Amino acid sequence: MNTHTIVENQPRNLRITVNGTLWALQILWGFFFAGSGFGKVLLYDGARYADAPNAVAWYAAVPQPLIVVIGVCELLGGIGLFLPAITRVRPRLVPLAAAGLALTMLLAAGFHLIRGEFVLIPVNVLLGGVAAVIAVGRWSRRPIAPAPLTTRRAVTSLVVLAVMTLTMIVPTWYTMTHGRF
Repeated sequence: MNTHTIVENQPRNLRITVNGTLWALQILWGFFFAGSGFGKVLLYDGARYADAPNAVAWYAAVPQPLIVVIGVCELLGGIGLFLPAITRVRPRLVPLAAAGLALTMLLAAGFHLIRGEFVLIPVNVLLGGVAAVIAVGRWSRRPIAPAPLTTRRAVTSLVVLAVMTLTMIVPTWYTMTHGRF
């Protein structure tokens, strides 16, 4: 028997790479920020905005239009963490989206510091810190090269957007429109 044709059933070695870690963070943070941002965008409705401080105390200290703008930034930033990378259409937008989200979290931490809401600051630091890691990683350590859009990448992008919609957007919409949040 030829020893070169024997295939052993050994588990594959799991290699953790910078690129793989960045992809995982981009997807996780992208889904989180898109879902969180979409919830804030839904506060454009006056009735939902009036109920919002019951669920999130700091909403009472922020004008409604600003909450909606923050929501739009988070929603687009979340999508910007992975969509340009998957399609490879303008992938340099990924580190810019990540930097924008890091800045948003830095400003949020400052806001909570001024208000004495110290318990919220570690969350802002974690979210912003990881967004900053994504920004640096995709800008200089492991940038994604642009390439023509292929059918495979377009379909993959649509699948990821569909999963995000079903797991983050729809539940957020349903919770905020069919009950108290």
